[in-house]
Amino acid sequence: MNKVYANADEALQDINDGVTIMLGGFGLCGIPENCIEALVRKGVKDLTCISNNAGVDSFGLGKLLVTGQIKKMISSYVGENAEFERQLLSGELEVDLIPQGTLATRIQMAGMGIPAFFTPAGYGTEVAQGKEAREFDGKMHLMEHALHANYALIKAWKGDTMGNLMFRKTSRNFSTSMAKAGDITIAEVEQLVQPGELDPDCVHVANVYVHRIFQGKNYIKRIEKKTIRINQ
Repeated sequence: MNKVYANADEALQDINDGVTIMLGGFGLCGIPENCIEALVRKGVKDLTCISNNAGVDSFGLGKLLVTGQIKKMISSYVGENAEFERQLLSGELEVDLIPQGTLATRIQMAGMGIPAFFTPAGYGTEVAQGKEAREFDGKMHLMEHALHANYALIKAWKGDTMGNLMFRKTSRNFSTSMAKAGDITIAEVEQLVQPGELDPDCVHVANVYVHRIFQGKNYIKRIEKKTIRINQ
């Protein structure tokens, strides 16, 4: 099966209004820049986006917020986006804030085929509203459900034409779990190589999880905050 697509627009051609999408990355590190730009061009709306963050006002998922294409955000950290704050407070945007470890585990469980799990995180707070609670070893836990998506959009450093992926350092973050939790996983890579060119010991996501792959371009790799000196 040929998994290689020419660009992001071709790879995302069947994404329609109202779907649920996972987007890899942490802050602005390792985000699928080309896929986000393609979604903006495509103009799909009423999206539910699952991501560690909501980007910033002019970059990442912030671009989809500005165009009003996101109906609901499922995230754990959203503190760098003024437009997100405005839409949340005005009631334009549905938001499900999830403790970061719980979010990561819900995605991981989806990839493993485990429907639910118990965690102590959030018990006794607003996070617990409407959730089943049980006691284990004298401590209360909440039941959390696995988190699936129609599409998972991720970015890797290298990938081969079969769909095997390698990441560089912290850019793998949520992406390795998301690749296994989407019904259709689309990977953009900085370098697309032939089968056999990747060291099998260095493959972070096996090709069985990746349905489409393309070589991205014009990466900005923007830094969210840069510290060049610590004042004493």
